[in-house]
Amino acid sequence: MIAVVYSGSNYAEWRLAEKERTVASFKTGGLNPYFNDEKQIIQLLNKNINLIHHAEEIKRVYFFGAGSFSSELKAVVHNALSTFFKFAKVTVDHDIDAAAIACCKNKPGIVCICGSGSNAAWYDGRKVKPNNYGLGYILADEGSGNWLGRQLLRAFMNETLPANIRKKFEQKYDLDRRTLLEKVYRQKQPAVFLSSFADFYLEHKTDHYLKNVIINGFNKLINTYLLPLHSQHPEGQLHFVGSVAANFQEYLYEAAAQSNLTITSIIKEPINNLLTYYSNKN
Repeated sequence: MIAVVYSGSNYAEWRLAEKERTVASFKTGGLNPYFNDEKQIIQLLNKNINLIHHAEEIKRVYFFGAGSFSSELKAVVHNALSTFFKFAKVTVDHDIDAAAIACCKNKPGIVCICGSGSNAAWYDGRKVKPNNYGLGYILADEGSGNWLGRQLLRAFMNETLPANIRKKFEQKYDLDRRTLLEKVYRQKQPAVFLSSFADFYLEHKTDHYLKNVIINGFNKLINTYLLPLHSQHPEGQLHFVGSVAANFQEYLYEAAAQSNLTITSIIKEPINNLLTYYSNKN
């Protein structure tokens, strides 16, 4: 039996499969080594009945996650998974590697993640080429759920939100300035909190103000990551992965067209593509 995992900061998608048959499909909390140490990851795994029931049957674990890009951070996840899945060979890679495999399989292309965070890279058909992107929720994440949350909260606290949007925000969330600052600067996993406000944009996606914020975020994403990659690899097809890219894809297509970019595919959740890929390898 194999386990394929795709994890953002908010949650992780799991698929357990045996001989190309899906045994279980479920979500857990996100396994991001920036926010979770080995002990916390093991505790999270021990809360899921599917994992407890099948732990000893699983012989291969393919994990891809946000934050798992350096050898040190990968080791945090690898050690936790190896401890829990005692009879499994564990592979840990970054979420951009998962996006590349899910979108391109063995063909080259430009791959962009736009979900709770954002990142992009050139994939040569075998490996993702290293770059200086992926600076995280404080320094980067342009266009992502985290970025959208920052814009919304800043406008709310600066009292620059249009009156109709401010009213809807106050009706949905019982949050004041003090509470918001506490959650952003003093509580754990502020990126998860910030990206949760992508739901508010989705509920009111046709509002003119919020639409402009979303398109502005996509323009920043395109200008920062995709245009430089496109200039280096003009032949490469462009693929997107992530909830924000999928949920606001009409605005993403609009922003891409403004920069003369053609989007080949948008996949909300790459987990099923990954499952197919690795089921065929085992």
